Amino acid sequence: MKVLSHRITVLALALVLAVGMTMTTSSNADAKNRHIFGGGPAGGTFQVVANAIQVYDPVKNSPNFSVKAQSSGGSTENLRTVNSGRVSFGTVYAGEVYLGRNGLLSNDTNKYEKVMAVSYLYGAPAQLVVRKGSGINTPQDLIDKKVGVGNAGSGAFANCELFFKHLGIWDKIERNAMGYDDAAQAFGNEQLDAFWLFTAFPSGAVIMAAQTNDIDLVDLDNLAKTSGYYEKYPYFSSLTVPAGTYRGVDTPTNSFQDSALLVANADVSADDVYELLSLIYTPEGLAHMVQQKKTFKEMTVADGVKGINPDVTPLHPGAVKFWTEKGVLK
Repeated sequence: MKVLSHRITVLALALVLAVGMTMTTSSNADAKNRHIFGGGPAGGTFQVVANAIQVYDPVKNSPNFSVKAQSSGGSTENLRTVNSGRVSFGTVYAGEVYLGRNGLLSNDTNKYEKVMAVSYLYGAPAQLVVRKGSGINTPQDLIDKKVGVGNAGSGAFANCELFFKHLGIWDKIERNAMGYDDAAQAFGNEQLDAFWLFTAFPSGAVIMAAQTNDIDLVDLDNLAKTSGYYEKYPYFSSLTVPAGTYRGVDTPTNSFQDSALLVANADVSADDVYELLSLIYTPEGLAHMVQQKKTFKEMTVADGVKGINPDVTPLHPGAVKFWTEKGVLK
């Protein structure tokens, strides 16, 4: 009986320890902060950003937080969902962060003041794709034409609307709101005369379009300069899409760009923001990002806050700590 009693006691203790370990493991798992990262539509670089961060092993193995990528309409949607706290992180264009904080978005006077900058990712240029020999040489030539303008809720759509309204042609084109891949396919089927992108180059959607069509890019910089666009929206800057970026486009094309920023909700833990930056902005982390898309070669410690004016777009406290330690912020 004593032996049986002893065995029962040992089994009971083992059970208690097992339950305790299970509860501890469960408790530790529950203690991890779970963050949703707002990406973008298929064919766009925003979704690649979110996916790349989600699958990076040091991020996956963090004992403190987890990151799950979630597709979205793009920049404008991310601005709203990050501000509301429905997602913790997202990619948003610097211009939209500025306009959103000041209640200046098109048809939206709300102020999105809980969106804080974390880091610069890359420059996002406007690209307007047409068929070679179509006679479309300036945006004004799009009047009465069928144009893919980006999907609703995206930064592409918002920036197309902003630029075309500035030029007075927004209501004079046949607008088709769709994502990049869908636009490239419709363009290939001759359902569109042109399509607009606001993303890093080379774009997979434009490469797709160039496989079945002889394409050209339209110069957007000249009109931006002569129409006063840069004076009105000073967060844009000129750039050139190099010759040979796309098949058949053998001359450089001037355009303008905004900066794509990693942003976070103001209530996200400063420790989590700091740790995420500490994991991504290492030689290994940056190499991982470039493996996902060459566009991310623009991500460097030296340019960590490029395109971010803290007086206009406040940095998250976790980002302030990280970039100050790196000597990027004084």
